[in-house]
Amino acid sequence: MSANKNTPEKTRLHPRNKNREPYDLKALIATEPDLALHIKPNKHGIDSVDFANPRAVKLLNKAILNQYYGIKSWHFPDENLCPPIPGRADYLHQMADLLTQSNFGTPPNAANITVLDVGVGASCIYPILGIAEYGWSFIGSDIDPKSVESAQDNIAANDQLKDKAEIRLQNDAKNIFKGVINQNEHIDFTMCNPPFHALAEDAEKGTQRKIRNLTGKTTVKTELNFSGVNTELIYPGGEIAFIRNMISESKDFGKNCFWFSTLISKESNLKKIYKLLGEAEIFHVKTIPMGTGNKSSRIIAWTFLDKNEQKSWRENRWREK
Repeated sequence: MSANKNTPEKTRLHPRNKNREPYDLKALIATEPDLALHIKPNKHGIDSVDFANPRAVKLLNKAILNQYYGIKSWHFPDENLCPPIPGRADYLHQMADLLTQSNFGTPPNAANITVLDVGVGASCIYPILGIAEYGWSFIGSDIDPKSVESAQDNIAANDQLKDKAEIRLQNDAKNIFKGVINQNEHIDFTMCNPPFHALAEDAEKGTQRKIRNLTGKTTVKTELNFSGVNTELIYPGGEIAFIRNMISESKDFGKNCFWFSTLISKESNLKKIYKLLGEAEIFHVKTIPMGTGNKSSRIIAWTFLDKNEQKSWRENRWREK
């Protein structure tokens, strides 16, 4: 196994990210007028969105999708996770770069790229952004039937997304790839934003910490500012347990996928994850740093394909037909 582990964390969004600069609040309010009700001076005295308010966060992200990505309809239950668009887009841009690197500097033919989003969520955000930005096809999986239905509705409600994404219900909550990837199916990369809390109390503390950073205030009772139901935020054993299962299952689908990938929120988990990948006899591991504001994270990507298998994959799937 070869690995690239020591790249320094970056602090800015990807160069292709549409939201690298401060938000144009006037333009966003013109797109989503109700957002104006949630603009107030931040702790530095500058007009900003009230990020501690879940309604404000949802309206902001609806406006971003409309203004920058042409997505006119985006609806999901308020109790589900509302994803921050710039960070989600960065994951996709980084994986697009990895595909290009894997194809000797040439982006693979987008029409032939299929992505699996593990835990697609009610918002269906990764397929929406990936289709809008790159024209890829997506499979989205989720263990929650209501989230599957919501994701399907979001795809159906936007003409540019139709026929580009299939949402599949994962019937067994213990499985990640089993029951989702078909035996003869080929996936160019998988992606996942895994649940990173082990207990509900951990999620509560995390939200309190986030609100404290945003507002400078301490609250006794908090409302998740990006919302999120238990299955989206909590997994027995937390992030490391989820990724351990993902790595274990990926071995069974090593020839079905070029790259497996996942976000890693907790840097303290990296040493264990590298050890697990080494034990799984991965051919190559890639660590990709990401940063949004004062938060840093990273993508871990791995492949079981050796050089000859990668060459065959490029020739059969990535070349223009």
